[in-house]
Amino acid sequence: MNIIITGASSGVGFEAVLEFILSGDHKVIALARSHDKLERLAEIATGLNPDCTLYPIAFDIAHDDYIDLQQFISTHFDNRIDILINNAGMLVNKPFAQLLETDFVEMLQSNFIGHVRMIQSLFPLIPKGGHILNIGSMGGFQGSAKFSGLAAYSASKAALHNLTECLAQEFAEQGIKVNCLALGSAQTEMLEKAFPGYESPVMAFEMGKYIADFALTGHKFFNGKILPVAVSTP
Repeated sequence: MNIIITGASSGVGFEAVLEFILSGDHKVIALARSHDKLERLAEIATGLNPDCTLYPIAFDIAHDDYIDLQQFISTHFDNRIDILINNAGMLVNKPFAQLLETDFVEMLQSNFIGHVRMIQSLFPLIPKGGHILNIGSMGGFQGSAKFSGLAAYSASKAALHNLTECLAQEFAEQGIKVNCLALGSAQTEMLEKAFPGYESPVMAFEMGKYIADFALTGHKFFNGKILPVAVSTP
């Protein structure tokens, strides 16, 4: 499989990449803004599987030009993407009364618009049977518990959830499936920022493995679904 995953420099994205490279059956392009963290990812991946095919690329999904990325995909992936995982994101934890308009803009750019740009740029390379997997949040899941300070973050994730449902319908004729995992807590840097001192019952590597497994097989059973993945609140 030819796989692209964003937000690969830390947390569940980092762990999902390591899961993908273990078998040697997949080629993976790992995108993130931090070049140093991507180098660390590559070192660990090579240590786990010296024969893995992993291309770590420093890339900002909200602001960078996609032309070079498209050319890289053309050269190394033969213009074919089987799985696109939109995992990149940011979090602002601030009381609503203190939120600035720029906070909302930043959340929408990182958690929604960046994914829109990624999908628009790359979906022509996804064949019938391909899978676009968006990584959402229980914070944006309708009817879930909500928490003070996360209004901007949760609203941006809710937009990503709705986009998932729309694109599943729009891409139906092409045979491309689109799903979203609304993640609950996993022990990551983002969780610590949202809930300082809270310890999740789910480790990042466990959630990363779940994401990797679902990306490979979930579209056989689901399309246009926002699936809650949580065992605790938060």
